[in-house]
Amino acid sequence: MQPLRGVTVVSLEQAIAAPYASRQLADLGARVIKVERPGTGDFARAYDTRVRGLSSHFVWVNRNKESLTLDFKDPRGLELLRRLIGRADVFLQNLAPGAAARAGLGAGELRAAHPGLIVCDISGYGTPGPYAGRKAYDLLVQSESGLLSVTGTPREVAKAGIPVADIAAGMYAYSSVLAALLERGRTGRGAHLDVSMLEATVEWLGFPLYYSFDGAGPPPRAGAAHATICPYGPFTAGDGTVVMTAVQNEREWRGFCAGFLGRPELAGHPHYATNADRDAHREELDGLIAARFAELTGAEAIALLDAVPVANARVNTLAEVWDHPQLAARGRLYEVPTPAGPVPALAPPGPTGGAPRMEAVPALGEHTRAVLGGLGLSEEDIDALAADGVV
Repeated sequence: MQPLRGVTVVSLEQAIAAPYASRQLADLGARVIKVERPGTGDFARAYDTRVRGLSSHFVWVNRNKESLTLDFKDPRGLELLRRLIGRADVFLQNLAPGAAARAGLGAGELRAAHPGLIVCDISGYGTPGPYAGRKAYDLLVQSESGLLSVTGTPREVAKAGIPVADIAAGMYAYSSVLAALLERGRTGRGAHLDVSMLEATVEWLGFPLYYSFDGAGPPPRAGAAHATICPYGPFTAGDGTVVMTAVQNEREWRGFCAGFLGRPELAGHPHYATNADRDAHREELDGLIAARFAELTGAEAIALLDAVPVANARVNTLAEVWDHPQLAARGRLYEVPTPAGPVPALAPPGPTGGAPRMEAVPALGEHTRAVLGGLGLSEEDIDALAADGVV
């Protein structure tokens, strides 16, 4: 399923947010030309060496792309980039604030020359506004958005374990580009999309924002437990297995008391009769539940919870996720080529039927000659640019 076949995306991208957005487009069949710095490339290439010498971050968000090395600060490189954008359907960028505009690659200028072009700018805070010029990285935006204030424990804040602000911005960029392509199909007009990491993350904070609406206090930082629903959190069985247990309503609570705790009378206890009561007496209730889990193995606890039924899940390690039986049963893991050899990769969520697009993670500059040749440059022209460090 590659509905974006025939769509060309030129992406002046780095780190996670824009590369994640463009990879979603590439997964659906778009041709994505990733423009990188000659010699060093996207700085995420050097974040770590965990995937057979390659960066885990880079391998994750850069399959199905072509890598073009180009110094657009050189007038010759900028002219080539402009020619490439002129042939594209989408131009995506997440350079430092204002850098694209200063180079003559601002949305107004590009769309004046190419009215059908979709320009997507991803930045920390968007333009205009007092924060427009501020640099922004994922953890900074997690902080600025208020996300850190609701994660962690009562004693200390904690960041999300994944770059959630980058991912949120990347996904809104992806969905906005899809919508713009649909609109262009009706009107012939392109669009300017201005995606802010701050706004994307604040949108995802909708529940805590409204929970603390009009001066009310925020949800408490509850570690791995749910901040306001109880019991909903991790409990450790006698064999050390950690089981996430989620009681969502009063029917489940009554079943949990009878079928798992073996104490049906607790369901109507004044400390536990409603979720608000249970939340107010969370510490004592968690102690009762923890004692019951300690009497059971993980498998026994899960079997009892399933029989009630009460929703539950194992708290898996990442090593266990690679071998997750549900992913295996659905055939969701494929292999993708990389410069260091094939590595496993998760198929894009959603599409079914037929093999997904799982083409290579590119080596730095791997497609430079092919892309420039497509613009009409000869091998001698490209050799001359390479000798001068332009490509």
